[in-house]
Amino acid sequence: MKDKSSVTAADAVTADRSAGLALGALGVLAFSMSLPMTRVAVQELDPWFVAFGRAVGAALLAWAYLRFTGAPRPDRSQWRRLTIVALGVVVGFPLFTSLALTTHTSAHGAVVIAVLPAMTAVFAVLRAGERPSPLFWFASIGGLLAVLAFLFLSGTVGGALSPADLHLLAAVALCGLGYAEGGALARELGGARTICWALLLSLPVTLPVTVVATATHPPRADAAAWVAFGYLTAVSMFLGFFAWYAGLARGGIARIGQIQLAQPVLTLAWSALLVGEVVTASSVGAAFVVLGCVVLTQRSRGAVAPTGRERALPRVGEGEPLAARGDARA
Repeated sequence: MKDKSSVTAADAVTADRSAGLALGALGVLAFSMSLPMTRVAVQELDPWFVAFGRAVGAALLAWAYLRFTGAPRPDRSQWRRLTIVALGVVVGFPLFTSLALTTHTSAHGAVVIAVLPAMTAVFAVLRAGERPSPLFWFASIGGLLAVLAFLFLSGTVGGALSPADLHLLAAVALCGLGYAEGGALARELGGARTICWALLLSLPVTLPVTVVATATHPPRADAAAWVAFGYLTAVSMFLGFFAWYAGLARGGIARIGQIQLAQPVLTLAWSALLVGEVVTASSVGAAFVVLGCVVLTQRSRGAVAPTGRERALPRVGEGEPLAARGDARA
């Protein structure tokens, strides 16, 4: 007969993984519109303004959130790790995707970005000490191969990558690093506070660049571009990370990160519905192959091996009010 404490611990782990899966899926839903919205915004606004201006706007929201919740300041070690988060998700990914989508469609970018979960899993091993199972790696590599096949079959790779593709791959590498480091740090700070502090930490860079971009190319755009910019600011750069980092912290960075393989399917749909882009059969085929790989990664066992530096997370309802559940510790 199993010890009652062991059963309770196992139930708690299962609950955390289920919560992580739900939060991760919510984050992916929020992020799935990022590329189409970026595509809309950069057609009217300077890509540097789109990339850094949304970070400045999100930083103002972050300041209000941290002040309202009375969040304690991170310690020295956490500040160093927040620098990595800021480099990846506040500066790197928005900048390189904005530059890429001035020439590429969001539908094309969606499938290339599908490499991101595999990159996140690699950094989960390097930065968070996780040890995914062989089945997990098999499914992840399958998704990566599907993306590469799409690049070749669509003619994107014809001896050399275009500058836009290089921008997308740079965005993937930096974002994977930012996701893994942020997911690990969210076990200590919480998902909401991790992105909020990263946004504030980035202000000495994002604010001057935004000012220069505004002075060089005064932002004049139609309503659609400003709505897209508002979405990128409030959801893609701010609220989406509340759920995403909380999900990574609860369910494991490598495992939950693979949910993003489903993002191309959603992004392709948004690209067709909102932007009117033509979605090719090869794009749909590649997207559904990587979606199948998501199912395999979630069925894998032993994807996460806790390390000594990971801190236990309180259960829902312990120590924080319901309103704070965007935080991983809620």
